[in-house]
Amino acid sequence: MKIPFRRGACAAASWFLCGAAAAQGTSLAPVTVTANPLGAPQTAAPVSELSGTGLLLRQQGSLGETLNGVPGVSSTYFGPAASRPVIRGLDGDRIRILENGGALRDVSGLSYDHAVSMDPIAVERIEVLRGPGALLYGGNAVGGVVNLVDNRIPTRPLDGVTGRADASAASANRERQGAVMVEGGTKRIGLHVDAFGRRFDETRVPVTLPCTQDGVTRLSRRICNSDGDAHGGAVGASAFFDKGYLGASVSDFRSGYGSVAEDEVRLDVRSRRVAVQGEVRNLRGALQGLKLQALQTDYRHTESEAGVPGTVFRTEGHDVRLEARHAPLGPLEGLVGLHVDEATLSAQGAEAFVPPGETRQRALFVYEELGTGWGKLTFGARTERVSVESFGDPELARFTPGRRTFRPASASLGSVWNLNPSWQATGTLSRTQRAPKDYELFSDGPHVATAAYELGNAALGIERSTSIDLGVQWKAGAHRLKLSAFQNRFRNYIALLATGLSRDAAGNGAGTGATDCGDGTSAESGCTEPLLPEFAYQQVSARLRGLEAEGSVRLLEGANTVDLELRGDLVRADNLTLGQPLPRIAPVRLGATAVWGSGPWGARLGFDHWARQARVPAGDAPVAGYTLWNAALTYKASAGSADLLWFLRLDNLGDRLAYSATSILTQSAPGRVPLPGRSVRAGVRMDF
Repeated sequence: MKIPFRRGACAAASWFLCGAAAAQGTSLAPVTVTANPLGAPQTAAPVSELSGTGLLLRQQGSLGETLNGVPGVSSTYFGPAASRPVIRGLDGDRIRILENGGALRDVSGLSYDHAVSMDPIAVERIEVLRGPGALLYGGNAVGGVVNLVDNRIPTRPLDGVTGRADASAASANRERQGAVMVEGGTKRIGLHVDAFGRRFDETRVPVTLPCTQDGVTRLSRRICNSDGDAHGGAVGASAFFDKGYLGASVSDFRSGYGSVAEDEVRLDVRSRRVAVQGEVRNLRGALQGLKLQALQTDYRHTESEAGVPGTVFRTEGHDVRLEARHAPLGPLEGLVGLHVDEATLSAQGAEAFVPPGETRQRALFVYEELGTGWGKLTFGARTERVSVESFGDPELARFTPGRRTFRPASASLGSVWNLNPSWQATGTLSRTQRAPKDYELFSDGPHVATAAYELGNAALGIERSTSIDLGVQWKAGAHRLKLSAFQNRFRNYIALLATGLSRDAAGNGAGTGATDCGDGTSAESGCTEPLLPEFAYQQVSARLRGLEAEGSVRLLEGANTVDLELRGDLVRADNLTLGQPLPRIAPVRLGATAVWGSGPWGARLGFDHWARQARVPAGDAPVAGYTLWNAALTYKASAGSADLLWFLRLDNLGDRLAYSATSILTQSAPGRVPLPGRSVRAGVRMDF
């Protein structure tokens, strides 16, 4: 039975408050939700966190580029405005993007040119879980989880008024951006307000490129149609009681930017989100705590060509999660949870390649930890019921109604060994199942972002994978080291593969391939429609394996400190059915940065090297390697009760021409969208 969000959320909140009324005590510190739902500092899965100065000096205009270079993480790079993170060779809807632990609902996983509906400038902290996070977040987290933390719903009492303001400008795309956040309250009430804005022009690159707009072709050292803007904000509030809190927030995000795959196509994005969140802690009896999260999102974006609105994508849905933490059973601690997720998707217009439809998910999950003298063991399991339905479209005969129901289940076993005070070893074994997405089942149409005619397969089965992750970490004073190795084996990986046939945008050529008029257009359309290669979703055996390493060595100690940061990773991803590599996999990457500090001053100088990627599937071209040098200078000062951080950042110091091996544009539009050229960014952050 479908329960309307407002009625369901209100009922859940009312029941939640009944439990809160019986609670007494003090609040606990917030936890890192992607790493450990019980709040323990030790985790079996590899987790990275970016915050403060570290996040400020990595911040780019898109989420994927902000995280690009974190060991195990690369980017789908579709120009400066649109990119999602790629984790260990997996992207799209195999990576779950969250906001404060709840679903960040948009259509960025549907197409590479669709931006994530959150700007990195509005984020306080980013958590990255590498490896399967399916136990808490479903099979779509088989590759990993990225959690964006913005504290829009305060989770602990506030004392007085605090805030933060950012402002910066960059030269490569003449970007101007700013953000402000203010929080205040008492032991009983907490308030949060934030707002941000960003504008950017076309991105400068180290090569001359053509651009055709309004019938006029020009040559420029900038990526055509790569300008845009983004702005938004939120208001949130929480009420604190003796053993917990209950809060809500309303946020709005808007963005407009050009598609770098087409010279005159613009995308206008709007997302509205309502969130309710609360927690009750330290209850007596078998039930120790409750945590509730309920979200509703209304997202849409319009794609216009030469100012004329064309395809409109829209998704609406709600996400409700309830977790109950049981009392310790000796050394065993854990929780059980219920997750309900419902969403509709529609795409209307000339480039609609997916039919309107609805996806419903119901899930139960459990997570347990067993403390031992040498560390701990963790165990989790999740069972789901996923219904994916296509409503069809009476105006487009190729979209027919259909419905599939899946029952995926996942389980994981992990361990943490404290070998001695300096050394720790971890290991995780996971079995994950993922239900096919709506576009994998029912797509049928031209997709500009992939320059192909995409065809779904309504007969697809559940995608099953087994993964193992082994890691070791060491810390001694300022020295630290992390190493991890992983393998993820898929029995029936869902891949988009070329069929060897061609179609035109109207779908002519089904089954046999459209006839070429000799100029790249189809005879079936009267030689007016361009031909597109046909790609179809198929299931194959696949294996992804790799290594990740990062560390820091203190070279100089004293009034002046010097550290050498080192990082590197590699991924080998193979389609075992066809005996060839999977596409868009990052090559071997190595990096090093020297970090100097002296009182209020800090400086960084380093490089990131991407090796040549020659392990590509048949039909793809190898991608040349490159090395990018970067530098930064920071200065901390005080102004009354405010702390200031001034910074100057230089990216791609050598103005090196480079193309991303993990971007589809490198293959579908060779030479069209290089990485940005030399850029200088200057700015200030104020905390008060």
